[in-house]
Amino acid sequence: MNITKNLLFTTLLALFTLTMYSCKTKKLAAKPAPKPVEKAAPPVEAEKPAPAPEKEETPEPVEKPNFNLDNIQFEFNSFVLKTSSFPILDKAVTEMKKSPDTKFILNGYSSAEGTPEHNMQLSVDRANAVKSYFINAGLNGNNFTVVGHGEKNPISSNNSEEGRILNRRTEIKVQK
Repeated sequence: MNITKNLLFTTLLALFTLTMYSCKTKKLAAKPAPKPVEKAAPPVEAEKPAPAPEKEETPEPVEKPNFNLDNIQFEFNSFVLKTSSFPILDKAVTEMKKSPDTKFILNGYSSAEGTPEHNMQLSVDRANAVKSYFINAGLNGNNFTVVGHGEKNPISSNNSEEGRILNRRTEIKVQK
């Protein structure tokens, strides 16, 4: 039994040593010769043409921001944003950065499932989730007003799952 242990220990030690030796980096035997650097010929001075008359620069027209954005969707009974909403939110951030002083209203909605009190709180939480996304993207949080509407103002029927999915949303409106 003792011989077996010694043999096993010796074998493991040998394998460990070989493994560690094979992991060492190999050094180059000789450094490669550097490539020769070509010197550029001195520039030949040619006759300089007369400077052209300066034209008045007209500023490029500033593109007006487009705040007409699709609805931002949420998971069922949650204020967790659906991943399909991220491109919409990123576009919203881009447009909002074009006009940093514009004020917005974030209108949160829910589907008709659950109590009216729960749906009202859920709609406020959804609007706050969008506001948090915008703040994390570098926008000023003071430019956003959060309004919860609960299950009021559905954009689709609450009789089907597809309609309820559309009603779980937050809309972005410009504050007048």
